[in-house]
Amino acid sequence: MVSEDDPVPDVALVNLDGKAVRTTDFRGQKIVFYFYPKDDTSGCTAEAQAFTALADEFENAGTWILGISKDDPAKHAKFIGKYDLKVTLATDPDGSVCEAFDVWVEKSMYGRKYMGIERATFLVDRDGRIHRIWRKVKVPGHAEEVLAAARELA
Repeated sequence: MVSEDDPVPDVALVNLDGKAVRTTDFRGQKIVFYFYPKDDTSGCTAEAQAFTALADEFENAGTWILGISKDDPAKHAKFIGKYDLKVTLATDPDGSVCEAFDVWVEKSMYGRKYMGIERATFLVDRDGRIHRIWRKVKVPGHAEEVLAAARELA
């Protein structure tokens, strides 16, 4: 399981243009990787909107925001357009990123067990190390808490 102070796992995402981007490509910058289950669902929309509302403040803190789910780039683009999101979204088409960050977990709904993405956030420092991890995220107040941690991080 990845832990705080570990190097960020070196895995590939797909951006909105369908091009591969590695998690390690952001070395030298502070970045928030937030994992969420699915575009255009109530909790995921609320989380994206909360990060969007603080996007300028994250930028002032020198911190990028990257939302990650298994939805394809076309669905991400539609989600961004529908809610005028100011966060960047990326796709984990084969699940390797979710596996590397230990967010592909067994979930349960109405007694049915299934595999899915755990809502989790990782704040990565400029050296490419995981500075802070939030697991089993509850959306209200979360973006503000991540911003405070990003501001404290040099």
